Amino acid sequence: MPDDKALAVPADLAASLGLLTRLPIRVDTARAVARGARAAWAWPLAGVCVNALAALMASLVLWTGLPPAIAALILIATQIAVTGAMHEDGLADSADGLWGGWDSARRLAIMKDSQIGTYGVLALGLALLLRWQLWALLLAAHQPLWAVALATGAISRVPMVALARALPPARDGGLGRSVGRPGGGTLALAIVLSACIAAAGLGLAAVPVILAITLTTTLWAQMARAKIGGQTGDILGAAQQIAEITTLLTLAALI
Repeated sequence: MPDDKALAVPADLAASLGLLTRLPIRVDTARAVARGARAAWAWPLAGVCVNALAALMASLVLWTGLPPAIAALILIATQIAVTGAMHEDGLADSADGLWGGWDSARRLAIMKDSQIGTYGVLALGLALLLRWQLWALLLAAHQPLWAVALATGAISRVPMVALARALPPARDGGLGRSVGRPGGGTLALAIVLSACIAAAGLGLAAVPVILAITLTTTLWAQMARAKIGGQTGDILGAAQQIAEITTLLTLAALI
């Protein structure tokens, strides 16, 4: 296939949606495998699609006259349904593994275990509560739902690309090893694309949001490197959740 080495091809969006969502998207599996991590530039666009559906559901709830708190809950529930809770699962598994194990091998084993532990429950519960409260606050303050949702969907996926690029896979198998590591051009394209979406939706507020995400992503990367020596699919999923919460916190602080 002549475009397998291209920086970006349209099929990358379908591959990204197939990887990061439960949407019934037809994916050319052979081409997706051949493209591998080159398709990661489209992960922010997959986030835009997820949050567009979530914003649509929240808009319908608000249109009925229900309060912002209910709309915020429906928005988050839609995100979870569309993604299959893969990012939430990554956050829970990362919390269990990074804080529940005494060495790298044990931490990775805990993260691979399908059962959830105390750290995972607490991290997931606190993250969901924080996201709900922040979305409710932003909606009650009449922040532009669609602009915030689409911008958040895009920029919260960039840390996944950045960590996949910056950190080696922490285990022999898994998503990080099978997909490969994105190239510098792939990361740059993801950053530029998401920054444009964020600027269009958030205006000047995009600047502190991007700076805050850069800080929290850097700290998360350092923690992952120190505790397990690299990244896994769970670490990438958790990075998305941290970035989304960081975005909402920053926007709430700017109200």
